[in-house]
Amino acid sequence: MTEETNKSSSNFIKSIVDADNESGKFDNRVHTRFPPEPNGYLHVGHAKSICLNFGLAAEYGGKTNLRFDDTNPTKEDVEYVESIQEDIRWLGFEWDNLYFASDYFDQLYDWALKLIKDGKAYVDQLSAEEMREYRGTLTKPGKDSPHRDRPIEENLDLFERMKAGEFPDGAMVLRAKIDMSSPNINFRDPVMYRILHAHHHRTGDKWCIYPMYDWAHGQSDSIEGITHSICTLEFENNRPLYDWFVENLDIYAPQQIEFARLNLSYMMTSKRKLKQLVDTGVVNGWDDPRMPTISGMRRRGFTPESIRNFCDMIGVARANSVVDFGMLEHALRDDLNQKAPRALAVIDPLKIVITNYPEGQVEEVEVPTYPQDKENTETHIVPFSRELYIERSDFMEEPVSKYRRLAPGREVRLMRGYLVTAHDLVKDEEGNVTEVHVTYDPETFGGFAPDGRKVKGTIHWVSAEHAVPVEVRNYEHLFTAENPSEAPEGEDWTANVRENSLTVTTGYVEPDVADAKPGDTYQFLRNGYYVADPDSEPGKPVFNLTIGLRDTWAKK
Repeated sequence: MTEETNKSSSNFIKSIVDADNESGKFDNRVHTRFPPEPNGYLHVGHAKSICLNFGLAAEYGGKTNLRFDDTNPTKEDVEYVESIQEDIRWLGFEWDNLYFASDYFDQLYDWALKLIKDGKAYVDQLSAEEMREYRGTLTKPGKDSPHRDRPIEENLDLFERMKAGEFPDGAMVLRAKIDMSSPNINFRDPVMYRILHAHHHRTGDKWCIYPMYDWAHGQSDSIEGITHSICTLEFENNRPLYDWFVENLDIYAPQQIEFARLNLSYMMTSKRKLKQLVDTGVVNGWDDPRMPTISGMRRRGFTPESIRNFCDMIGVARANSVVDFGMLEHALRDDLNQKAPRALAVIDPLKIVITNYPEGQVEEVEVPTYPQDKENTETHIVPFSRELYIERSDFMEEPVSKYRRLAPGREVRLMRGYLVTAHDLVKDEEGNVTEVHVTYDPETFGGFAPDGRKVKGTIHWVSAEHAVPVEVRNYEHLFTAENPSEAPEGEDWTANVRENSLTVTTGYVEPDVADAKPGDTYQFLRNGYYVADPDSEPGKPVFNLTIGLRDTWAKK
């Protein structure tokens, strides 16, 4: 972990930890955990939780566990376990201990037997529909199940037979016996175990009953000696139940603390809905660069430093809010601007021919590789020749007002090359310009005229003879709505999916970029930041647009 992670923000969680340390509540220990369910890939919201949990423990000289909440075998997979570990390490963190909730299945079962023997849990045979009806509403109390007062011995017998596999899925559940009239619905006899005849990725077919999240979570924290169990606000109403279980088991009690989850404009962070996008082919897998998953952001060209700095920027709050996506872009640009080497690339090519330039002549143009770093004088050589590619947007046959780039009769500067003036056009049958003929001033190498004449426009280029063709994947927001969870009236949330969020073109890059390896990032001058995609092959690079050069959020 780096210095900038969680370096500054004094937040309410740190105030709680400071108070606990002052009182000696946990013997001055700070032990956190990150407990994802391995049912999908981590997304940017998880990054905030990772930075918080790992950063807090590091700041206080404590420890952080990675624990997989693998209590639902029907949705979990080893693929997700491995991807989660990869993402955490990529972000720059390393856990002190690796655990699985399934490590504690035997202990959780024994504790369930204890609650049954104490008259605080029972086996219920209500159907799921009946259970919802009996549960009541926020304004109406629930009512007791007819099975609530089973004798303890009968409950023990049924629960052991559930474990032995005698009953089908959904036939019965184990519930805690608390208070069906509680204003907190989570207290209305919550389910602790359900029957699932499913193969588990770690325990195999040993179990056919699996603990619910609320039953497994707090007890797992207790077993591991967690001091501060930090989770998002949706679990605030679960905290009394978290405390009830550890109190009634008379075991070590961690402290649950809730914070606001990360909601980013134009981003969806529901794993269920993200999985739907993957399963229906809207995106090309969990690591599609349009996805808000950490693996997708990595493939898009985000850096771990930019994500950590972003999480530090937004801080930790008690109330939910929506964070402007521009803040994340700002953190990314700020980091890439310092690190990314500069290179020449043309994304939407238009050929120009310098008609008075000697045929077969090639000159070397020296281009600074890291101009953003005043102490780094590294340069690289780019070939300059008679035929070049420029951006199509850098030429206009009938220029509009204040247009300062190439147009008929207008002189512009070829970056670090020569001053050129357009004079003739080549068009196709439909009247589209396919080639622009220009003349150059041989006395202006480097881009400046000896007579001191002023040229306002400067454009970039690549030598047509030496340029390497590349596949360029340009991305826009996957969603058209600022809050993609909110669908237009009468439509589902998928109506907010942008139809053309990915466009693919063929561009050209300078020769030095041809051997880019997956993950290599460049600032393509005047275009934006691009990263080499894993689909790249030797001599056939594929580049993803990471982000453009313009930072609108910084102005705010």
